[in-house]
Amino acid sequence: MPDWGTWVLVWILVWLAVSVLVALVVGALIRAGGGAVERTDRAAALSVAASRRREGASIAGPAPELERERILIIDDDPGLRLLLRTTLPLTEFDVEEAESAEVAADTARFFRPDVVILDVGLPGTDGLTFCRELKGSARSPHVILLTGAELGADALRSAGADAILRKPFSPVELLTLVDKVSNVITPSPPVSAGESEQLLIYARDLSRVVEVERRQRRLLEHAYRQTVTALVDALEAKDRSTGLHGRRVERYGLELVEAFDESLVADPSLEYGFLLHDVGKIGVPEAILRKPGPLDASERRVMQRHPELGVELLRGIPMLEGAGLEVVRSHHERWDGRGYPDGLAGEEIPVAARIFALADALDAMTSDRPYRKRLSWSAAVDEILVGSNSQFDPQVVAAFAQREQRLRRICVDLTERAA
Repeated sequence: MPDWGTWVLVWILVWLAVSVLVALVVGALIRAGGGAVERTDRAAALSVAASRRREGASIAGPAPELERERILIIDDDPGLRLLLRTTLPLTEFDVEEAESAEVAADTARFFRPDVVILDVGLPGTDGLTFCRELKGSARSPHVILLTGAELGADALRSAGADAILRKPFSPVELLTLVDKVSNVITPSPPVSAGESEQLLIYARDLSRVVEVERRQRRLLEHAYRQTVTALVDALEAKDRSTGLHGRRVERYGLELVEAFDESLVADPSLEYGFLLHDVGKIGVPEAILRKPGPLDASERRVMQRHPELGVELLRGIPMLEGAGLEVVRSHHERWDGRGYPDGLAGEEIPVAARIFALADALDAMTSDRPYRKRLSWSAAVDEILVGSNSQFDPQVVAAFAQREQRLRRICVDLTERAA
């Protein structure tokens, strides 16, 4: 007969599946009301989560309010500036304008834009020259070049621009590029550019559609996070020896990802994979989880099935498609090929799983378990260094060395909370 903890976990998984179905239904309704604008059904980008992590905020906090992105439009055509401003919803963006590079330089000092939409053919200092100045500055905003002419790859590379928008353009193309360079997800199919008046009307209508969609998407994202948090809490109730293991390894993993390859943070499934990496332990008897000694061969085989069970439970959930599911399956693989469940070695192991394997091992070593007492932080660091090129990817170990002091602070903070 399954214990109460197993029933709670099964119920929460059903809740998670229902949440996904609700998300799909709401997305269909939004598409029906918004015309022919297609949208991705992936979760919103991790930019909000990254900012909350830097502030030490809890994942289970109140629904996030996104800070508006600051956009600086630089174009000598006032009509085009009006079109660009109208396309960008005021609830999502804080927009300033400048008619030349010289005016924009003064504006940028105080406005500090996140994204600059920059016309190439400016009077005075041209757009390519000013782009180089912006990208060479300390803040280095994202720059989208706006041009009606063909630009060669060498010119774009030398200017350092993040993207190029060719005239004539549609509002959706503009929104797609703004969100692409700042790692946010938006609708992507372009439409044909029409007459200026029609395009202006369409831009206004589109901005309202996108505003409604983004607000709904943030609510769904918050519901996902609450569901995942409840599931993690229930997992830790089943295996009480782990304390706040899920929260610690999530924080460790995200720190290591930022040190190893910050571009990985753009995958919205990653954080969920970190939190739910051990969800397959639902199928492991508590007698094995809490055994106060080494597991025998048959018990070890049961325990080593939990990554595959986790993938079976989570497969098909959109918010985990990508690196998140790879973490669930492969976080017990070893660099030398002696891990499980697939015996992968070296770069055969997905990069997110290689990073998380170190985070998971670090927390295991520095936590009390039924079969042994925790190691000191210093001893755990020594074990990780010894495991470089055998248990762990040596490049991940190098990233760990860069962030070791930050990881130690996370350990102290969350261990105190779990006490």
